[in-house]
Order: sequence, then structure tokens, then C-alpha cells
Amino acid sequence: MSSEIEVVEDVQPLKQSDGVVANGNGYYGGGNNGVVGGFVDDESLRNDVYTVAAYGDLEKLQRLVEYEGRSLSEPDGLGYYALQWAALNNRTAAAQYIIEHGGDIHAADHNGQTALHWSAVRGAIQVADILLQEGARVHAADIYGYQVTHVATQYGQTAFLYHIVSKWNADPDIPDYSGSSPLHWAAYKGFADCIRLLLFLDADRGRQDKEGCTPLHWAAIKGNLEACTVLVQAGKKEDLMITDNSGLTPAQLASEKNHRQVAFFLVGSIASSLVNDCSYAELYPHLFIFLIHPFLQGNARRLLEKRCDGNNRLGRLSKLSLAPVLLFIILVMLVTYTQSVITASNLPKLTAGFGLLAWMGVFLASAGLVMFYRCSSKDPGYIKMNALDRQNMKDSERLLKIEINNPILLAGNWSQLCATCKIVRPLRAKHCSTCDRCVEQFDHHCPWRNKWDFFLFLVLEVSAMLSTGAVAITRIVTDPLAPSPFFPWINHAFTHHIGAITFLIVDFFLFFGVAALTVVQASQV
Repeated sequence: MSSEIEVVEDVQPLKQSDGVVANGNGYYGGGNNGVVGGFVDDESLRNDVYTVAAYGDLEKLQRLVEYEGRSLSEPDGLGYYALQWAALNNRTAAAQYIIEHGGDIHAADHNGQTALHWSAVRGAIQVADILLQEGARVHAADIYGYQVTHVATQYGQTAFLYHIVSKWNADPDIPDYSGSSPLHWAAYKGFADCIRLLLFLDADRGRQDKEGCTPLHWAAIKGNLEACTVLVQAGKKEDLMITDNSGLTPAQLASEKNHRQVAFFLVGSIASSLVNDCSYAELYPHLFIFLIHPFLQGNARRLLEKRCDGNNRLGRLSKLSLAPVLLFIILVMLVTYTQSVITASNLPKLTAGFGLLAWMGVFLASAGLVMFYRCSSKDPGYIKMNALDRQNMKDSERLLKIEINNPILLAGNWSQLCATCKIVRPLRAKHCSTCDRCVEQFDHHCPWRNKWDFFLFLVLEVSAMLSTGAVAITRIVTDPLAPSPFFPWINHAFTHHIGAITFLIVDFFLFFGVAALTVVQASQV
């Protein structure tokens, strides 16, 4: 399969053909089991500038250079420089000393990697600053076209990536020689925080590499569900339908690799997006997934059964979630109550006082509907997006440059980034999957800005259910035509007052659920 990545070591070019394999522990040495940058943690073995630089032993480094005449400009036996080892392990003092005593900041190993590349592996921000202050080229590329931003995303160094872009103007969307951008690498490796930051920095999520793969393709190939979720939420329907050089979409690749959860998510995203435009033809290439995975088949069928006709009304109604259902229930209950309890011809006429109580329930329910409309249509606290409108934000090639010197980002709170709205969310704000906007103080889409409308809606409806239920019971019990014995009375009630009985049963079950929700909401006010 042309989109397969044959990775032998930690990183190599995103391509099918065999790339140049890195050294024994990846391009940059190890770091486990007592090993620092590929060197064993043994004091007696620190007899060369490379090992000493890796450990940051400045005193011994000075002795080797100033008294024993060791060179800092020559590579070791593997072709790596002392400055690279210092950069790898963030040895700032050693790095500064090496630069001041002949170390070349532009020196590259056999892979074309400089010390700046190595500093990105473990997020050595301090050493990177020293190198760049001394003139290191932030856009320097190795033999594969990897710049420092590529390396940072290959190792999930989100803080380093943010720093190098915000302070040193590194390019977060530059492709390497295989056409893979840092976003491709972050998606392939499954580093969701890197993906959020890159999307926030306006990286092109639809860029295709030489294999024809987008970042979503690589996330699907590796089965990285969180990466796929972030990319899909920040993208558009067309991203799901892009095919690679083999003609496969991300969903098809995930299914081919047996990543069932990812395949289900991607196919579900395709099906739900088609609700709004009713384009069956685009779903046909993915039907084989339904045949292979029965679980996907059942869920996808349920999604498709909810599709709309050509006028697309259901697509618009779907944005309202359960609001139309709730409105329908309330209206049906009101009509049933009015016809079967208040104005029923087989029940006695209402007295003035009792009639006022009976119609009070209708008034309370109607007032509740007003509050229901207000809390459904009112701005729940949307946070302004960094775009003129939603359509421009989704489809434009580039966005306005975003100010990224934000305290939340400086603190490394990457989960506060919304890749969809291109904003840094304040605390307690979340992205609503229903309205596809970030909402302040999000609370199951009953946020505090319109919480009083929702709370009053609950109080009014609970009061209406109490009063209408009491009126219905009174009307049935006081029916003068009903027989006295219990069982004949039950038979009479179900025969002559079935509408009122049905209303009472539904009212009874709804009351306990709504009353419990009202108590919970009241405890939070």
C-alpha cells in the first residue's frame, strides 16, 4: 500500500520506499537505562569532549580543551559534534563554552543535522536560544528537508515548537523534501497538543505530500484517534474525502489497517456531514467498511436513516438537537390537557374558581415555552472566533496572523487551544459539538449566561405539571357519573376518560425527571 510508512527507527522520511536508517537509537542517540545522549553514565568513561559535553561537565570540558588541547570543531567517530551532544541534553553552560572556543554552530553531521536540530529532540529551549542568538539558521534543513519545526513535532515537543515559532519566527507549515509538513509528522506520531498548536498557527490541514496523503491520512494509518478527532473537528467535509495516490480516503486507510475505532469515527463523521447536503454518491466508496465491520454498519445505517430530503430541513433541525422533540411533547400535553380535562364534554362544567386553577396550568406551561424559546435562541456565551465568519474560517487558504503571546500558551496549557475556532479558550470554556462554537462557562449547553432562562423554564414546567395533574385527578375523581365500587370505577375512567388518564400517566413520569433536574439546577444557582 503506497501510503505505508516503513519506520525502522524513531524517525525517517514519510514515504513508502526505504529511507536512510538512523543510528542505533534514532538520529539523536538514546536516553534510557543510564544513558545520556548515547553515552553510558560512568564517570571513568568521560574522557572525551563529546561525552563530557553530553553530561554538561563544564569543569572537565575546560580541562580537556585548555590543558589537553582537545578540539571542539571535529566530529566524533559517528560524525556528531560536541555542540550537538550539549544541545541534545540542554547543557547551556557547555554549549556556550563550546561556541566560545571554536565550536561551529552551523556544523552538520552526515544527516545534515545541526545542533539546533538536536536541541529540538528533547525541547532544549535554553540551548536553542543560545544557538539562535549566536547566528544559527532557524530555517536550516537536513538531507531530508527537516527543519527544526519538523524535529520538534517528531518528538512531541510542543513547548519548544511554540517558543521557536513565536520568538524566532520559525515556519510551522514548511514541507520537507517528501512534502510532509510538521502537521503531517504530528498527526503520524499522534501528538495531539502539537496538532492543536499547529492548527492554531494556521497550518494547512489539507496539504498533500508526495504520497498524496494529508495529515488526516497519516493519523488514520497509525490509528491515532485523538489526532483524527482534532483534525476532523478543525476541518471540513472535503478533508474526509481527499484520496491519496492509491485512491484511498483516511477512513478507507483506517479500515485497511484494522483500526476499527478510527474507521468508525471517520465514517460517522462523513455520514453526519452528509446530513446537511444529502450527497449519497460521496458515501458509496466507504460502503465496503460497513460490510467488513458489522458494528460500523449498524451505526452508519442509523445515521443515514436520519438524512433529510432535498430541502435540507432536517439538517437545519439537527443543529437544534432535542429542542424540537421537547417542544412537541409540551404542545401535545397542552392540547391533550385542554381537550380531555378542561373542556371534556363528558365531565361537569368548571366553576369559576376551579376553572381559574385549571387554566393557570396552561398559563404556566405557556410561560415556560417562552423561557424555553429564550434559552434555545439566546447567545449562550459564544466566544468570538478569529475569523470574519465560520465559512471564511473553514475554507480560506490562510487566516489573519494570530497574536500568540498568550499567558495560557506560555504556561503550556495546550488543551485550552481550540483548533476549530482558532482561539485560546478561557478557563471553564469548552467547544460545543452541537453548535460548533466555543462557549464560556460551558455546562452541558446550559451556561451561566442564560442559565436563569433555563432554570425558570424548569420551575414553570414543574409548576404546570403539578397544577394540571391535580386538576386532572380532581376532574376524574369527582365525575358524578362514575360508579362507586373501585373496579367498576376504574373501568369507567379508562372507558370514558382515556385522554385524561393518558395525560396523567405521562405527566406523572415527566414530573419526577424534570423535578429532579430542577433541584440539581437550583443547587447550582
